[in-house]
Amino acid sequence: MTITRLETKPRMSRIVKHNGVIYLCGQVCKDASQGITEQTSSMLEKVDELLSQAGSDKEHILSATIYVKDMNDFSQMNEVWDAWVPAGYAPARACVEAAMARDVLLVEISVVAAEIA
Repeated sequence: MTITRLETKPRMSRIVKHNGVIYLCGQVCKDASQGITEQTSSMLEKVDELLSQAGSDKEHILSATIYVKDMNDFSQMNEVWDAWVPAGYAPARACVEAAMARDVLLVEISVVAAEIA
């Protein structure tokens, strides 16, 4: 059973693959100076990029855990999420309010996906 780690740094790997399952480390936005809608959108763009690099896509996401800094942003984050997830391919999902690693971050996501055969 091989474990493949991509873009590994001392603290974490951005992508880990094992037995046809892809694990992404927590992803945040590209520009933290923006609001929740823009942060969510750019965060999901990064997920698309990493899944493609790992041999998968958003139609193969098994589960997602979303962390929002403030649950008052929940509905705006969901608007972006709902537009991004293809109809019929919604993964298992959890969303919780959480403190962020940097105060300017409003949202973070952790994703598990199946590799495309």
